[in-house]
Amino acid sequence: MVSWELSQSLEIDFVLSTIDRALLQATPEICNTDQGSQFTSPRFTERILTAGARVSMDGRGRVVDNIFTERLWRSVKYEEVYLHDYGSPREARQNLRRYFNFYNFDRPHQALDYRTPADLYYQDCPVPSTVISRKEESTLF
Repeated sequence: MVSWELSQSLEIDFVLSTIDRALLQATPEICNTDQGSQFTSPRFTERILTAGARVSMDGRGRVVDNIFTERLWRSVKYEEVYLHDYGSPREARQNLRRYFNFYNFDRPHQALDYRTPADLYYQDCPVPSTVISRKEESTLF
């Protein structure tokens, strides 16, 4: 997870700012989304295509494209969201920030040979100064 944002409305501006932040961190081979209007908007898809990634929309024959995303959201729901009764959007944001930090830097992943995503992502270079250490709860991860 390189970027995320919590929204109560799913307006396109929040989606665009999130994808812009994500693309500053990394460019995926494939960007998989659902077929909501904000994700099918030319303003969204052009950003992805300009960055050099392919766009895949959920639907028939796309199961392989979104398998990692679906697994991530399953983990987020069962390890964080379903265990807490957030009292406010601010509390949800704080807990999700903490969870994504844990997910990237501390949680071993079986599919990654029990390494963390950060171990693999930064294996050939040190963590950039723009990424705050896991102890300081980065908002970029």
